Amino acid sequence: MKLYYSPASCSLSPHITLCETGLDCELVKVDLATHTLENGDNYLDINPHGYVPALVLDNGESLFEGPAIIQYLADLAPEKNLVPAAGSFERAKVQQWLNFLSTELHKQLAPLFNPALPDEAKGVFIEGYSNRLNQLANALGDNDYLLGDQYSIADIYLFVILSWHPFFEFDASPWPTLEAFQARVGARPAVQQALKEEGLA
Repeated sequence: MKLYYSPASCSLSPHITLCETGLDCELVKVDLATHTLENGDNYLDINPHGYVPALVLDNGESLFEGPAIIQYLADLAPEKNLVPAAGSFERAKVQQWLNFLSTELHKQLAPLFNPALPDEAKGVFIEGYSNRLNQLANALGDNDYLLGDQYSIADIYLFVILSWHPFFEFDASPWPTLEAFQARVGARPAVQQALKEEGLA
């Protein structure tokens, strides 16, 4: 397999998932500004959408969306318990969280990475994002993870989203529960491995 990634982007969640599972996979760095690989190849030939992550299997099949990729990878290593069994209520809960994270958090933050976004528009996105963090912190409560005591791929995705706060100087101190969550997940050896491999730690 090959995982096409860009450091510190949403492709970090499948990268961490790979480190958690121990699956054999080649990492291929993508320059998102030019849509090129380090060898000069056109990334659009791999993923016509132009964004990361992309997972290409040995048989040539491809997956492009992060939540789909991390579920697929976790299913390849069921002994790691990163995702509940397909068809179970707990699996549906993970998918519920992945959808929430993707649409209500990830997409709220994406425009903030655009330097052309006016300051007044940034305030609208920050307000919406903050409201969702309130809901998330309430749902997490005193639990260690989104599923309670069970660490899952949903926690990996949330960790990556929360790791973007320094890029737009977002103060997360009003959510100590989420700061504690971030520290807890960030201390995992597999997370540290992925961060080091991307030059982030």
